[in-house]
Parts: sequence; structure tokens; C-alpha cells
Amino acid sequence: MCKTRLNHPVFFLALVAAGCASEPAAPPKAAADKILSGEQMLRDSQGIAQLGSRWQDGKQMVERGQVMQREGQQKIDEGRNLIEEGQKVMRESEEGYKNIKQ
Repeated sequence: MCKTRLNHPVFFLALVAAGCASEPAAPPKAAADKILSGEQMLRDSQGIAQLGSRWQDGKQMVERGQVMQREGQQKIDEGRNLIEEGQKVMRESEEGYKNIKQ
């Protein structure tokens, strides 16, 4: 039991010595950050402007595609109506032909 009491203080002193020997803490991040130069701000703003322009191009593409889809759907609907009307005319004609042949 006596050995345990002696080992604890020795271990504690070793920890303290190791802590003092380690590298100093890094400075706070806010102090390490540089103030942006005007040139850097200009480059960043140009990059952001390019992203905005690219986004607008994408939006226009989406809008054109939506218009084309609406027009296409209208054509499809118109085509279906023509098919239905044409099939009706064909059936009526066939029935009329059968009536004449009888």
C-alpha cells in the first residue's frame, strides 16, 4: 500500500512535465485569419457572378424545356383526337358499306 502512494505523485509529476514540454497552443482562429485584399474580393465576386450567370442560363433552359413539353403534350392530345375522330369515321364508313352490300 505504501508503494501505491509513492507511485501516484511520481506519475502526476511525469504528466505535468510532459504537459509543459508539449508545443504551445495554436493562436485563436480569428487572429490567424488574414484580412482579404481587394484583389481577392474582386476575384471572389467575379466567381460568384459567373455562378449566378450559369444559374440563370440553367433556369432559361428549364423554362424552354417546359414550354416544349407543354407544346408537345398539346400535339399529342391533338393527335389522339384526330385518331379517335378518324377511327369513328372509318367505323361509320364500314357500317355504311355493310348496309349497302346487304
